[in-house]
Amino acid sequence: MNALAGQLNENIKAGNSHVYDMLSALGREIFFPKEGILSQSAEATAHAKKYNATIGIATEKGLPMHLGVIQEKLSAYSPKDLYGYAPPAGKPELRAAWREKMVKENPSLEGKSFGNPIATNALTHGLSIVADLFAEAGDAVVYPDKNWENYDLTFGIRRGAEMVTYPLFTEEMKFNSDGLLEALLARKGQGKAIVLLNFPNNPTGYTPGAAEGEAIIASILRAAEEGVNIVAVCDDAYFGLFFEDSLKESLFGKLAGLHPRVLAVKVDGATKEEYVWGFRVGFITYASESKEVLAALEQKTMGIIRATISSGPHPSQTFVLDALRAPDFEAQKDAKFRIMKGRANKVKELLDSGKYGTEVWTYYPFNSGYFMCLKLHTVQAEELRVHLIHNYGLGTIALGETDLRIAFSCIEEESLEDLFDLVYAGIKDLEQNR
Repeated sequence: MNALAGQLNENIKAGNSHVYDMLSALGREIFFPKEGILSQSAEATAHAKKYNATIGIATEKGLPMHLGVIQEKLSAYSPKDLYGYAPPAGKPELRAAWREKMVKENPSLEGKSFGNPIATNALTHGLSIVADLFAEAGDAVVYPDKNWENYDLTFGIRRGAEMVTYPLFTEEMKFNSDGLLEALLARKGQGKAIVLLNFPNNPTGYTPGAAEGEAIIASILRAAEEGVNIVAVCDDAYFGLFFEDSLKESLFGKLAGLHPRVLAVKVDGATKEEYVWGFRVGFITYASESKEVLAALEQKTMGIIRATISSGPHPSQTFVLDALRAPDFEAQKDAKFRIMKGRANKVKELLDSGKYGTEVWTYYPFNSGYFMCLKLHTVQAEELRVHLIHNYGLGTIALGETDLRIAFSCIEEESLEDLFDLVYAGIKDLEQNR
């Protein structure tokens, strides 16, 4: 093992030995080189005032070399903020601005000890970092049965973890915290679990209420007290899109400092919060009472980034930073929020109107995010999906035998009734053809 990796591991052990036990073999061996090209280049940038022959870019007249056909489209920005490599952990100003935003939007973080957000190539990359650092064959990844399919690729296929699901909803259609607890306590023999908490949930668009949130925290605390080491990951991809009476904060704030056996991790980003999906700007943030643990996890995260993508895209980090600083940012974001809320409310109004009855479908609770899910009673979801796309030009997502996901996020409010009319008509077609 490299001496730097060994030192980071010792720092983690000293700060919280449970966190060391959570690391995968890769997580223990990874480190960020302090004597490599990047560190030598950084030293030269700080001290080599005559010539700096270390950086692996081309320069011209003191600026990164660039093509006019590109710069003329980006003339609002200086070439130095576009073309050079961003630091592996992200632009320092952006990291500081995102942390400030995170604290403002999550009052429960007040007084909590957590690290500086580290920039990722959006949320999938952040989740992949979590998988690399903490998951390997034999480890359990605990998440609800209504989930984003990429979790299986990221944690199961890539890292060989055991994917353990529990029902998302109780019979009363509330979050199933007892199911979460049961799945966690089943890991007492192995002593470790990775928990994925995705709110607003993809695919259902559900965010728990305050009491449900407290029950989730209580379940994780109980499992930790029973001796299970828990990497509690808040996948906050759709954070902020809370349309009704639900949690308005990430559970990261409640999980931070909860118990020595709980490592809280927040994965979020501008991707969906700021409507910049193609910019691929996300963040990963760790919480720990130990500054040594936070520093070591940042170094290991930078090592994963260095070993995979080297660093994230500089232009999009600049664009996001510029937006966060803009005077009209909050007002423009609120305007888009109101559009999204209007669409969600319209869907609920249609489904509750009695127009379609309850014989062909019911719907899972939704109050946030981009999506909602119908539970079909008379036809198969995949059969309906194929019929709708080929006969009505309507695309939907089939999940399992009964669930049909509809993204109201990409449908104008005035078109939503026509959309559900078509889904209903498609069901009736299939019923009659039997």
